[in-house]
Amino acid sequence: MRDVLPVLGRWYAAGVPFGLATVVQVSRSAPRDPGAAMAVGPDEEVVGSVSGGCVEGAVFELAQEVAADGEARLETFGYSDEDAFAVGLTCGGEITLLVRAVTSERDPGFGAVADSVAAGEPVTVATVTDGPAPRGAALAVWVDRTLGSLGAGGLDAAVTADARGELALGATGLRHYGPEGQRREDSVSVFLQSFAPPPRMLVFGAIDYAAAVARIGDFLGYRVTVCDARPVFATPRRFPEGVEVVAQWPHRYLRDTDTDERTVVCVLTHDPKFDVPLLTEALRRPAAYIGAMGSRRTHADRAERLAGAGLTERELSRLRSPVGLDLGARTPEEVAVSVAAEIVALRWGGSGAPLSATEGAVHPHRSS
Repeated sequence: MRDVLPVLGRWYAAGVPFGLATVVQVSRSAPRDPGAAMAVGPDEEVVGSVSGGCVEGAVFELAQEVAADGEARLETFGYSDEDAFAVGLTCGGEITLLVRAVTSERDPGFGAVADSVAAGEPVTVATVTDGPAPRGAALAVWVDRTLGSLGAGGLDAAVTADARGELALGATGLRHYGPEGQRREDSVSVFLQSFAPPPRMLVFGAIDYAAAVARIGDFLGYRVTVCDARPVFATPRRFPEGVEVVAQWPHRYLRDTDTDERTVVCVLTHDPKFDVPLLTEALRRPAAYIGAMGSRRTHADRAERLAGAGLTERELSRLRSPVGLDLGARTPEEVAVSVAAEIVALRWGGSGAPLSATEGAVHPHRSS
């Protein structure tokens, strides 16, 4: 959804109705996660994807119908062994889509949501998917305000409280309530989609490897900062456009920088005078991933120095070093792929093994 919002915002501002299909629930080896979206706008223009191509044709027609009649629908697509020509997911699994028409009358908060996402302001959108509440009704929830309604005051209040909790975690998923927001009932299903600012990737050491890691981090959707104490290396022209470059001692920069459970830290300096104070700071603060470059001999020496600086075994266990997965990487670009692969594997609980050597679902279910 984040990727297609700029286009949808333009359609909305122009007053053009469009059909919006959003993945609200998945099972087994579904190709896209909840929150993936596809929209059909004026002149049959299509943006986004909900299945990587398996059911897009059917969703295109459904979105056109919904945009025309304004009636939101909940549709489930799965794999059909009985009829090879049936519309379904060729890879297996199952996805449930909410398809609704978006106009300023039906969704008064949509434009404000698009503006907030573009500005990096956190916001959660709650949408009724099923039950006695109006299907497709939407409520936008910010930290300090709301816009829209799900049709009942009690339901709005309960969902607002939960939406702010989800927003703090950057989480997306279905919640269930009673008609007036009763938490022990489940007659109303509400999809909460959080738009938190992009997670941060902090790369320390402005070397060729850093440029490659920064490039792939930007590609993966991180807000990337490269930091080095040497101004001659920490220059923007050496790095991709959009990457922030800071000339400062790494540990001092990190000390003054907020991190959270989604932050990625890549230490590529492999110099004790930078590494030890930097990793001492990093390993004692929130982060999803902390990796450090260097040989096994460098790692052993670094670990000894960090232990001498007072880090506990539990703190040291968070360090991924030598950084990356064993891909046989040599060039900076190959090493960047190795690092990115380890980050993705850690995020989703992947083994890093070839899929041809594993069993079970290719995309195992992970709850929000």
